[in-house]
Amino acid sequence: MEKLGLRYEGKAKKVYDTDQSEYFWVAYKDDATAFNGEKKGQIADKGEVNNQLSALFFEEIEKAGILTHYVRLLSDRDMLVRRLDMIPLEVVVRNIAAGSLAKRLGVEEGLVLSQPVVELYYKDDELGDPLVNESHVAAMGWASMADAKEIQALGLKINELLQGILVKAGIQLIDFKLEFGLANGKVYLGDEISPDTCRYWDIETREKLDKDRFRRDLGGVEEAYQEVFRRVKEVLTQA
Repeated sequence: MEKLGLRYEGKAKKVYDTDQSEYFWVAYKDDATAFNGEKKGQIADKGEVNNQLSALFFEEIEKAGILTHYVRLLSDRDMLVRRLDMIPLEVVVRNIAAGSLAKRLGVEEGLVLSQPVVELYYKDDELGDPLVNESHVAAMGWASMADAKEIQALGLKINELLQGILVKAGIQLIDFKLEFGLANGKVYLGDEISPDTCRYWDIETREKLDKDRFRRDLGGVEEAYQEVFRRVKEVLTQA
């Protein structure tokens, strides 16, 4: 597999074309952003952690019969993925109130929800990725209604799977973001699953083990990312 020119550079990854048009070469960066890019910084070795942790999760998700864009690791911070036509929606699944949900509903952060909440956000940095619903999706033609319902259902399935893994690692899955795309008429999970895109709390201490440490200047960011990776890898290696 040969890496060709840079196709796209995002906040956390660089995407390159390859000599096989159906695949992309993804390089994970150490760059960190928050608040729609208003806060910027670096998290040492973040790219390596997010790349390898995402690979572990993608492999488990594939075993559960859910299609993902993941093909294989190319290096500690590089991944080969299937090329997708991305659906311009983020699927957010929430188990415990935190972040924007706690503020929006005026509830205390840490409130356990009686059931998982699934939200859709339209992916547009300039608009701040606004919260939308199925009516917006249908009216704007961002996805078919069948695909919109499928990605939400897949979000719930992935939530259940990740919770099962993380609880064994002593980690509580607070909420997380997923992105999906299409290839050959089928829906695939794309993007990544990492401390950048999920909120993780230690089950016993409730210590934050995710990007909130960067957002809120809590310190120990690198250590938190490494700790999540270490625990998850240990659980899945022993499985």
